[in-house]
Amino acid sequence: MDIMLFHSIYGLRPAVRQAADRLRAAGHEVWTPDLFDGRTFTTVEEGMEFNDGIGREELLKRAVLAAAPYSGRGLVYAGFSLGASVAQTLALGDEKTRGLLLLHGTSDIAPNASAPDLAVQLHVAEPDAFETDDWLSAWYLQMGRTGADVEVYRYPGAGHLYTDPDLPDHDAEAAEATWRVALGFLDSL
Repeated sequence: MDIMLFHSIYGLRPAVRQAADRLRAAGHEVWTPDLFDGRTFTTVEEGMEFNDGIGREELLKRAVLAAAPYSGRGLVYAGFSLGASVAQTLALGDEKTRGLLLLHGTSDIAPNASAPDLAVQLHVAEPDAFETDDWLSAWYLQMGRTGADVEVYRYPGAGHLYTDPDLPDHDAEAAEATWRVALGFLDSL
């Protein structure tokens, strides 16, 4: 599978590269575009300030430009938190998308979005301050209206970015469970 993996608000940190290596070891081709031009951050607030300076439109433009050379292959879009939001936006706009793997995040869905039979898998903490229960319920219904085939996995007690071993949110057990299920999902596409 060809996978476009987008980083979180922290930037292209070692955890993203480690995730890409894990996916490559499972036989996938993976690209990890740096949407922040080499900048990484130690706090969510720093990352958000930088991201706000770039703006959503520019961030998506960078993502589209990174994915464009490979999109004809039929990509799986994936991402962590902010990167999941970016991945979702691109996946819903690319008719050749093979799948969507969301780790720790989702995004708004346009009312006219259509994704018949798109395989979507979401992994998220429970509870998660950034992905509240009300939000996730609405997102799930909206994604279902696009025609996507959606699976949601919740991890009780895990922190928001629980797959990142360098953050306080890290939960090794939840992270391993996530990767086990996600690799099975990718193999099924």
